[in-house]
Amino acid sequence: MARTKHDLRSAATRRQLTTAARKLFGSRGYAAVGTEEIVRAAGVTRGALYHQFRDKTDLFAAVAEEIEAEIAQRVAAAAGQAADPVAALRAGARLFLDVCAEPEVERIILLDAPAVLGWETWRDLAARYGLGLVQLALQAAIDAGAIAPQPVEPLAHVLIGALDECALHVARAGDPATARAECAAIFDQILHGLAPGS
Repeated sequence: MARTKHDLRSAATRRQLTTAARKLFGSRGYAAVGTEEIVRAAGVTRGALYHQFRDKTDLFAAVAEEIEAEIAQRVAAAAGQAADPVAALRAGARLFLDVCAEPEVERIILLDAPAVLGWETWRDLAARYGLGLVQLALQAAIDAGAIAPQPVEPLAHVLIGALDECALHVARAGDPATARAECAAIFDQILHGLAPGS
């Protein structure tokens, strides 16, 4: 179906708002940024903001979803370069921890999103983009005999939960680089423990 000029303008306005909001939320945090500042930075009217989003929280949710989608794309690309399924899981986990250490991602996804969106919504958002990737990699590893056969979906939830907690731990650590290296090493041990005969 062809998009009308109105649809294209509306999409452009939405993009302007999410781009401006992402930059502001990423640099100063949700609470420190007002809607007036967002519309000014986006070059649109307040009415345009409320035509696209219910409120500032709805705009924040759109920004968080955009970032989660980008994280999933980056992790999938890194995992796709790996030599085998377990190496893909390892590479994906390390990249995830690295990405979560980027100031914008850390501020929006790890520090603000659980409070602004609520814990359940935040977890659901992360799972919507990451769960399928982890399940595919786990099934591939099981099919290759690198991980002992077991139910894939609950295992994927356990691994995502571990990675989310690691990312939160790193975000609050006094020495993030050391915390990230320690978490990556622990995740490697978890994967090693899933091998047949471990």
